[in-house]
Amino acid sequence: MDFELNESEAELARGVRRLCAGRYPLERVRAGEGGPRVVDRDGWRALGEAGAFSLCLAEEAGGVGLGLDEASLVFEELGRGLVPGPLVATHLAAGLVGGAQDGTVVVGLVARPPAGAGALPTVVEHLADLDTLLVLDEGGVAALDPASLQATPLGRPLDPLTPVWSLAHLPSGEPVAGPEVAAGWLRDGAVLTAALQVGLATWSTDRAVDYAKERTQFGRPIGGFQAVKHLCADMAVRAEVARCAVQAAAVTVDEPDVGDASVAAAGAKLVADQAAITNGRSAIQVHGGMGFTWEVPVHLAYKRARVLATQFGTEAALAEQVAASLVTPSGGGA
Repeated sequence: MDFELNESEAELARGVRRLCAGRYPLERVRAGEGGPRVVDRDGWRALGEAGAFSLCLAEEAGGVGLGLDEASLVFEELGRGLVPGPLVATHLAAGLVGGAQDGTVVVGLVARPPAGAGALPTVVEHLADLDTLLVLDEGGVAALDPASLQATPLGRPLDPLTPVWSLAHLPSGEPVAGPEVAAGWLRDGAVLTAALQVGLATWSTDRAVDYAKERTQFGRPIGGFQAVKHLCADMAVRAEVARCAVQAAAVTVDEPDVGDASVAAAGAKLVADQAAITNGRSAIQVHGGMGFTWEVPVHLAYKRARVLATQFGTEAALAEQVAASLVTPSGGGA
């Protein structure tokens, strides 16, 4: 499989990068830190107008009519821009929830706890920004009015740009789609979330490399020291491997004859989660003592990566899914 972008794909990525740079400069993104609302409605509509949420929607339904392959490129750039908000949920909801595809509404998504999970509360992200909350379970997809929910905000979420609320009870909601849609969303959501992770891994790498070039010690840039070189090189390799895994998974979804799309999606997210988290940690290390301060923004990518790693499959669940695909029914290796 050729992982080099063709000219149209490269231009698509560049266009989204320019959009993020204009609408989501870092200082504007950070302005929402710690608050209950982090979605910039004007920026959200700009993403919708650019087709970020309707890429995979058929043209006859008002979408762009592209595949998950192109969507993963767009979401990589959104991750690289640290764009906050329920990006994946709104993209999945295009064509199902009015206004999702053009960015005039913000759609959230939460998975209903399985039966027998006990009385644990349900955590909902971005509740104050949502126009619609979709609930995903094995029976399909249901819609809820966020304003009707009795929720408690959590004071100190892990990611300061992903505010969360706790729900003691999650209502049934109004059914809007069946189990086939739910299964597809679990697969596609994993790929798009993995693409966001690739963007975060790349952003962390860029930040670390830039700092290593600028910061001097003993009269020379710290990037000239072997230990720092190795950290940055490992980060670059990790991000590129994750990018290839995500692109391969996206192509497998678009072309089912290529392989098992669900397994490819699980594998891609495993690799991308690890790349984003490890690169975030390494970027903090390259920044030294300053890397642990709130003012230096590298912690934002690390924290976002930790949050995204809990969505559309945890490490244990994804690893189990991939491992199961490698075992024959008789219990031997494939």
